[in-house]
Amino acid sequence: MSSSAAASPRPGSAFDLPTDELIDLLQTGEIDIEGRMPYSSNATLMVTVRDDRRSHRAIYKPGKGERPLWDFPPDLYKREVAMYRLAAALGWQVVPPTTLAIGPLGEGSVQAFVDADFEQHYFTLHEDGVGRPDLERLCALDIIANNTDRKSGHCLLGRDGRIYGIDHGLSFHAQFKLRTVMWDYIGERLPGHISAAIEQFVAAGPPADLSCLLDPFEMDAVMARAAALVEAGVFPDDETGGRRWPWPLV
Repeated sequence: MSSSAAASPRPGSAFDLPTDELIDLLQTGEIDIEGRMPYSSNATLMVTVRDDRRSHRAIYKPGKGERPLWDFPPDLYKREVAMYRLAAALGWQVVPPTTLAIGPLGEGSVQAFVDADFEQHYFTLHEDGVGRPDLERLCALDIIANNTDRKSGHCLLGRDGRIYGIDHGLSFHAQFKLRTVMWDYIGERLPGHISAAIEQFVAAGPPADLSCLLDPFEMDAVMARAAALVEAGVFPDDETGGRRWPWPLV
């Protein structure tokens, strides 16, 4: 694709294409690997996805590049996609468009790259009062999905001023494993728009496009955590006796 044909940033958007078109490109486009992202324990590859009309940078996480874990099954990349689909089911645009695709190293997740201010992260954003509604949505999302790895650097400030969460492979375990830096909202009431979104999600039942990525126990746990969060009406504390933090924090 020539540089003149490449998509230019859309005003007011963190991405160069509308969501539906972007998902289609990530699923069907040709994936060209640019290099490996630093500080990643599994294969996390910067790529350009293109077809004859469009291109977009993305993060490709192939299943073949994962190190086995004792407490999570293989194919963590499916959980990256599951988090996007969960957020979408809740109506929250806080996870970059993410889908399954076949790339040079086999099947994996492909997530639209966020052109972010990488000097910012959760601690700086919270301290400066930036993007609180999105941070609250991410906090609630992590509780529902049982995210075990919400580092500060996993909260990105996009060029549209919105906050996007990334790196969700260690989520959705059926057993309680929440580890997060987002403990600042403990005891605060859930905002009405968050409660309403979760109530609608619970009432609709498990989404088929999410259930197909998780085992039945994990899906049941998602629905139970969502219902419990609405019933509590507040951002909960860690009842195991201490707040669980990921490492490193950023």
